[in-house]
Amino acid sequence: MKQLSFIILATLLFCGCKNEVYMYSSFHEPATDGLRFIYSEDGMHWDSIPGVWLSPQVGVQKVMRDPSIQRTPDGTYHLVWTSSWRGDKGFGYSSSRDLRHWTEQRFIQVMSDTSTVNVWAPELFYDDVRKEMMVVWSSCVPGKFERGIEDEKNNHRLYYTTTKDFQTFAPERLLIDPGFSCIDAIILKRAKNDYVMVLKDNTRPNRNIKVAFATDPHGPWGPPSQAFTEYLSEGPTAVELNDGYIIYYDRYGNKDFGAIHTTDFIHFEDWSNKVSIPELHKHGTIFRAPRKTLRKLKGN
Repeated sequence: MKQLSFIILATLLFCGCKNEVYMYSSFHEPATDGLRFIYSEDGMHWDSIPGVWLSPQVGVQKVMRDPSIQRTPDGTYHLVWTSSWRGDKGFGYSSSRDLRHWTEQRFIQVMSDTSTVNVWAPELFYDDVRKEMMVVWSSCVPGKFERGIEDEKNNHRLYYTTTKDFQTFAPERLLIDPGFSCIDAIILKRAKNDYVMVLKDNTRPNRNIKVAFATDPHGPWGPPSQAFTEYLSEGPTAVELNDGYIIYYDRYGNKDFGAIHTTDFIHFEDWSNKVSIPELHKHGTIFRAPRKTLRKLKGN
């Protein structure tokens, strides 16, 4: 009976995966047009979906950079994005049931310190233990942290808030201070009490990607690893495949994308030549969506 139950469960999981595709939220420079998508059947080879699906309307500059999408168990896709380079103390938000029709955009203020310079790259992580969403972002608060070689208005740290309904939000809290300016963080859950953060070291000699580990997404987080990408790398996201993970990242110095394969987030292998991503795509977040949703986006 146990063997039969395992077979049934494995079959259901396989069918669920076959009925879904990988989606990658995107934007094109100069980030004024809005939300775009690319998609993949295997998580390695990507194609564009024509069109702009949401044009930015909130924030000081009204741009849409770093779009992050996460689907909650009720089937709702939640979208957050960077709405300005400077001047915003929050981020843009909208939601959808089909990735085509979006709710009225809202600006969600999350930083209470009046001297905050910005809110960059909000990233969603669904905490299945607490049954709530975490929103992680980077902000610069001049004079708050050891500056090092960074300008006071470019010395970022990572913060977070939590929400169960995107109406009420917990006060912002510092997520990690690794002792250097850091931005562009994502959180992955590998197993119970086993979380990985992939983040960008934004200090001028580095500008590369590192990882840190924790037993709780709220921290405390351990010290970041050595860098495993080249200079001028940012915007990481990850996809889990059968044999491990692929970390995609924006090689903005080369104006293309890199890809790193890992099974343990300790050993890394460059897979950049094994993947393909359309030109003009800029970094967002990888998530899954039903195949029927993709067909409607493509007009099929």
